[in-house]
Amino acid sequence: MKFVIQRVTSASCTVDGQVTGSIEKGFLVLIGVSDSDTREIADKMTKKLLGLRIFEDADGKTNLSLADVSGSLLLISQFTLYADCKKGNRPSFINAGKPDMANEMYEYIIAECKKNVPIVEKGIFGADMKIQLLNDGPFTIILDSAEICA
Repeated sequence: MKFVIQRVTSASCTVDGQVTGSIEKGFLVLIGVSDSDTREIADKMTKKLLGLRIFEDADGKTNLSLADVSGSLLLISQFTLYADCKKGNRPSFINAGKPDMANEMYEYIIAECKKNVPIVEKGIFGADMKIQLLNDGPFTIILDSAEICA
């Protein structure tokens, strides 16, 4: 499982001209799922995501978590995080999770985040999504379950 976390001052997702999710201060999280991912892995990744202290405190140090700043989440499914570009110029997505399983994991992560974060918005799994964001910093973190859960 891979999360690309971007600290944002605002972010939104639009599908077919309709906004499916919109947040102010918080995290835009691109979520990639592989076939080997489990709920246990999702739990560890979600715990790490929600515990990240990457917002600035009064002294300008990145010392505050999402909860500390009353931040929101915009969670977007992103199978292309598992692109394999080793051979040729056309990426292979063979390492990405099968759609039914990946969507189940994505919805599980959303449900778990909603237990701890008051505002959790999302995209639409498998849709052609247009993402807009104002990256704060920019500040981008990549979490990979191969490292987090090792």
